[in-house]
Amino acid sequence: MTDATVIRRPRRSVLYMPGANERALRKAGTIPADALILDLEDSVAPDAKADARERAAAAAASGEYGYREVAIRVNAPGTRWHADDLRAAAEAGPDAVVVPKVDSPETVHAVERALEAAGAPDRTAIWAMMESPRAMLDAHAVAAASERLTVLVMGTNDLAKELHAESVPGRAPLLTGLSLALLGARAAGKAILDGVYNDVQDLAGFEEECAQGRRFGFDGKTLIHPGQVAPCNKVFAPSPAEIEHSRRVIEAFEAAVAEGRGVVTVDGRMVENLHVEEAHRVLSLAAAVAER
Repeated sequence: MTDATVIRRPRRSVLYMPGANERALRKAGTIPADALILDLEDSVAPDAKADARERAAAAAASGEYGYREVAIRVNAPGTRWHADDLRAAAEAGPDAVVVPKVDSPETVHAVERALEAAGAPDRTAIWAMMESPRAMLDAHAVAAASERLTVLVMGTNDLAKELHAESVPGRAPLLTGLSLALLGARAAGKAILDGVYNDVQDLAGFEEECAQGRRFGFDGKTLIHPGQVAPCNKVFAPSPAEIEHSRRVIEAFEAAVAEGRGVVTVDGRMVENLHVEEAHRVLSLAAAVAER
């Protein structure tokens, strides 16, 4: 097994929660999402930013969310709230700080310096939101900019706006950008999350987009409604058939190596080292999910 095949924390479902809504922050502890993003940006009105900052920081520092990974989304660089948000997040020490509108390594470096100056613990990672054409074209440079940066988060709504693209089933106008971001993340050895699905009533369309994201290679999906959590968890978790197949691949390969055989087949298909590594990754993810 390699580091790339070991999944310590699944991020199948990553749910945005409005930082200004005390009731929503309390409810978040009952929702079976793998991770929570306590939001100070899009879901918070300008006159509620300061109050949301206090509430989100207190919630993130409370330790009341159990196994869930907890992140705070700050307002974007260049806004009048950004610096105060970073300081408050650093003091709260969440698992991650989600930074909108990241499109260059310089932005990552500036955020990292600000967090360190404010005393952020080493465990507080940076999650960079990728929302512009420039971000797509420079995805690898952004992903590789810092060891503190561990996750890229797709901002597909803003990307579509920047592209003047239509929102259509299958997301054809966005596929190039999604692919470039995935390539950048994987080249740098970082995780990557798919963007949100806006129609919370359309669960069939949502599940299909989850399946598309998984086929592409995303680690999970960002969500805007608790009702999206369960189907997202199901789609991004290995199925019983996948788990069983992975076990058989590993067993067959290990038996062949022990017997000195150079060719291995499972279900009529040749198995190589790359298939064994993927099988280990699937089993590692399944074990991490089972711990939930």
